[in-house]
Amino acid sequence: MIVFDLKCAHAHIFEAWFASSAAYDDQRAQGLLLCPICGDSDVAKAVMAPNIASKGNQATANPRPDAAMKAAIAALAKAQAAALESSTWVGTAFADTARAMHAGDRDTAPIHGQATRAEARALAEDGVPVAPLLVPIVPPEAVN
Repeated sequence: MIVFDLKCAHAHIFEAWFASSAAYDDQRAQGLLLCPICGDSDVAKAVMAPNIASKGNQATANPRPDAAMKAAIAALAKAQAAALESSTWVGTAFADTARAMHAGDRDTAPIHGQATRAEARALAEDGVPVAPLLVPIVPPEAVN
């Protein structure tokens, strides 16, 4: 078995296990690889650090930098998930809902959802206070 970091065209990075490097190549050639975050099929190997084991008789004074990065991202994801618990998912109606809230036509309780890059840019240009989520999430309707 071999694990690869994969990256979709939308820059989502995720891990996947394969029986061999050839198995990865076959699945990619057949279009069987999909991003678990956005469903994009334009997936390729991402740059990753090799996992080289240290000698058994040597203590590691410093943890691997990628381990520290993964821990930081996990902590960020946990904090974001906690913040989203008090927020309402509005899906693809995010831009319209945020604009209505900004205009005073709707309650200003926290919301989160999806917006295209153009919608997000237009909201920012119109002074609607929005911010992207730092860690991608799976829409509730896409969860098994």
